[in-house]
Amino acid sequence: MILYHGSYTAVPKPGIAFSRIFLDFGAGFYTTPYKEQAKKWTDRIVSRRGIAYISTYELDDAAFERLHVLEFDNYSKEWLMFVVNCRNGSAAPEEYDIISGSVANDKVFDTIEEYLNGYKTWTETLGRLRYEKPNWQYCFKKQEAMDKHLRFISAEVVK
Repeated sequence: MILYHGSYTAVPKPGIAFSRIFLDFGAGFYTTPYKEQAKKWTDRIVSRRGIAYISTYELDDAAFERLHVLEFDNYSKEWLMFVVNCRNGSAAPEEYDIISGSVANDKVFDTIEEYLNGYKTWTETLGRLRYEKPNWQYCFKKQEAMDKHLRFISAEVVK
């Protein structure tokens, strides 16, 4: 499987140590199978720095058989609670090598904020999220999983 990562620099050797905490699935190295999604991740970087990079990787298909993966198949109450907890700083469970699921982009997070502020129930929140354009992310939680199963292919400049 081909995966992409948008960043301010090319990332031939991803490192968990450089990750931020308050993200959808907590600290980790985030990739997506959609190049367009990786490009969106670089938009703010390009507006500030004038340049960004999309790094391309190949994920070994056997990784899903060998690693402990948590996958959220769609927007669900479980996904919502997990993202809310991680975005609020709660650590994701440590037993997972990879967590995958939908991206809580800015538009999605606005909907989540309405839920957190008590303006929407979780069912109303999920109902609204069903209309969002599909997106997906794989968050690598453990360095060893990346080192063994994620192979850097190339990086390209985004301006």
